[in-house]
Amino acid sequence: MTVGRQAAEHEPIARVLPMLTVPHLDREFDYLVAAEMSDDAQPGVRVKVRFNGRLVDAFVLERRSETDHTGRLGWLEKVVSAQPVLTHDVRRLVDAVAARYAGTRADVLRLAIPPRHATVEKKPPVPLDPLVAAEVDAAAWSAYSGGAQFIGALRDGRAARAVWQALPGDAWAARLAEAAAVTVHAGRSVLAVVPDQRDVDRLAAACGELVDARRVVALSAGLGPSERYRRWLAVLRGDARVVIGTRSAVFAPVVDLGLVLMWDDGDDSLAEPRAPYPHAREVAMLRAHQVRCAAVIGGHARTAEAQALVRSGWAHDLTAPRQTVRTCSPRVIALEDSAYAQERDAAARTARLPSVALDAARAALKVDAPVLVQVPRRGYVPALSCARCRTVARCRHCTGPLSLASRDAAGAVCRWCGREELALRCARCGSDAVRAVVVGARRTAEELGRAFPGIAVVTSGGEAVVESVPQRAAVVVATPGVEPVATGGYGAALLLDSWALLGRQDLRAAEDTLRRWMSAAALVRRRGDGGVVVVVAESAIPTVQALIRWDPVGHADDELEGRAEVGLPPAVHMAAVDGAADAVHALLDGAALPAGADLLGPVDLPVGVRRPPGVAPEHPVIRMLVRAARSDGLALAAALRKATAVHSARHDHEPVRIQIDPLHIG
Repeated sequence: MTVGRQAAEHEPIARVLPMLTVPHLDREFDYLVAAEMSDDAQPGVRVKVRFNGRLVDAFVLERRSETDHTGRLGWLEKVVSAQPVLTHDVRRLVDAVAARYAGTRADVLRLAIPPRHATVEKKPPVPLDPLVAAEVDAAAWSAYSGGAQFIGALRDGRAARAVWQALPGDAWAARLAEAAAVTVHAGRSVLAVVPDQRDVDRLAAACGELVDARRVVALSAGLGPSERYRRWLAVLRGDARVVIGTRSAVFAPVVDLGLVLMWDDGDDSLAEPRAPYPHAREVAMLRAHQVRCAAVIGGHARTAEAQALVRSGWAHDLTAPRQTVRTCSPRVIALEDSAYAQERDAAARTARLPSVALDAARAALKVDAPVLVQVPRRGYVPALSCARCRTVARCRHCTGPLSLASRDAAGAVCRWCGREELALRCARCGSDAVRAVVVGARRTAEELGRAFPGIAVVTSGGEAVVESVPQRAAVVVATPGVEPVATGGYGAALLLDSWALLGRQDLRAAEDTLRRWMSAAALVRRRGDGGVVVVVAESAIPTVQALIRWDPVGHADDELEGRAEVGLPPAVHMAAVDGAADAVHALLDGAALPAGADLLGPVDLPVGVRRPPGVAPEHPVIRMLVRAARSDGLALAAALRKATAVHSARHDHEPVRIQIDPLHIG
């Protein structure tokens, strides 16, 4: 024992979890607690411990009277803060997420608990008046079958779970705020997870109208470190009753959680890009299951994963009757671009629109209603190809796609390395003529400005995002996800270049396309008020039919059936193992995979997927897929987690990356 240190009299052993990055050290270690640290070194606090000769961060998990360790114990070096930041519920959630995604608890904790800001932590909290319960008018939920019963369950504190299909034109933020307010006034707290800052702001404003605004806390990555930590502490201390945020907020230490809300779970931004790559939807539903609280997944469209929850009986369907859906939705027309090539007038040729689409836009503009034009890509001409043989134009240096930044650009620019190509020549046929593969938002806005002289053209996309537009004649060109809200709704919406969305070689191409279309179409006035949506696509395509019928549930059901037939998530669990070939094969050879698990591959890592960290640039990177039955998901993750720990301890191979049920398989 170190001279001058005396162990605490009561429970002198602290079991801690060091924040180490290597998988084989993802376990607890026992340390002695000095008497002078005993009061502060409580479960959940941050500490410093000496590990392998260096100081590392750690969390105290528990205090003990005895240790299982047979050797000599080291001492806790420092209690960083006496504030317990790792609560019991969050610790359980961290353990479960690490097990579900074959990751380490240290990686999950980095997602769950923000860095400490000492100045903020030392400030005493401002006392708040007791929350006064008030009656909430949630009559709008009666438009949905079972909506009134769902609100009643929230008032009674029951763990009702639902997948909610929001009606087009319905104020989704207001509906979720009503559900949140009912839960708060019943004495419980609410956690809401949304895709981006625009949605955070919208939902926070709606909740602030029904609940004391001081009890509503918004968490997002855009906040500075001090402000984010201040708000996070307000949640930890129980001052916040409604917590709204983006994906990392799903771990917020909400006190007495009664309802978990999630909006638009198909958005890619809800998938965490850092290890162990959890999806916020899965974490949110796992959390609702652990604490036995109510949960809602809402959206205009529906993912196959959400439909799987309904089919399994874990969640109920919350949809409106078909007649109500038909009344509230706009009229949808599908036009195949080539079929109308001969009918176009001069303005239609200029705007790359069939005449029928142009007429719908003109009709809306005549009554001073804005027109929304959705374009899949931002920029001017984001992709080029050979005009003769249609080969995609690629950079000579890195093989990245070439694009045009503007009409007056001297040459094409690579979207990967940024090099400029002044003289384009096709590598296959030698032609120097190029054509646009897809036209971007800026080019589309330029063309529409010529087609509608005297009409204002507004562009929303990239860093120039427009939140809302007034009720006046204007053409709004936007990329998916950043469409401005129009006061009174858009008179028409034109959905262009649909093949650029539907033609992607991606598991979720059809699902994601319908989600983007419906999000835009939901901003359009109902058909009784003249609202029209024109999608330039072949009407026989099932995704187009789902939009015409406004049937996201049927589309999600078909997606789920199709994935079950070919053995893809969510019908099964699938792990993607990326890394150098010898490392991947060594890890999988040593993994005790569940009986019946299939190995698929290897294939070269798909283009656009980042290389696993730590893999030497000269080593080729492959991907192997491991597929297991739905019931074997935890066993698959456990086997890969154990194999990764062994792989890490041996130090004879480069690291590998494991993603369970990745959003994009290839």
